[in-house]
Parts: sequence; C-alpha cells; structure tokens
Amino acid sequence: MKMVTAIVNKEDANAVTHALTKGGFSVTKLATTGGFLMAGNMTLLIGTDDEKVDACIELIASCSKQRKEVVPSTSSYGVGVTTAYPLEVTVGGATVFVTNVERFEKL
Repeated sequence: MKMVTAIVNKEDANAVTHALTKGGFSVTKLATTGGFLMAGNMTLLIGTDDEKVDACIELIASCSKQRKEVVPSTSSYGVGVTTAYPLEVTVGGATVFVTNVERFEKL
C-alpha cells in the first residue's frame, strides 16, 4: 500500500478531488498555505494499492495545470526606500510524494 500526498493549487483542488473520487480513490483534503507566495493550496492524502499509484498521479496531473500570474512585489533600494512592481510567476501544477505505508487500519 502507498500514501500519495499531493499539494495542488486551491483553484485546481475541486477538479482534482472530483476526478479522484470519480476514479474510485478516497481522498482527505487539508487546507494549506505555500511558503513562497503565501498562496492557498490544498494538500490531498490518498491511500491506495501499489498498482493504482500511476493512475492516481495521472488523474492529478490531468486536472492540475501550471499557469502564469502577476503578483505585486517590492524591492528595497536603501534605508526606507522601497518600490512596488509586478512580478510574473508560475503557479498551479502539483507536487506529489509517494511513500510506503507500513501499516493501515480502518477503525
């Protein structure tokens, strides 16, 4: 058995969870915040059989698309001198971890 931990953008989270449950996977959702942009994410915990891991990752990938967003940024030019300018960053997609499950019990 494997534990698939997927971190997806909050805009993709509903589509990903819908696709996973439609595909027969049980999903636990946790609201999380990313460190770089302090943007909302959803961390999904999916326990599955070893042979279903690739299908699970394919479903996540099909609903998690990267896109460009413009976010405000500031730059400091000395003591007390700052300026704001737009910064284009890539958001979305998914970060997926697959770990072995040594023991599983449903109580």
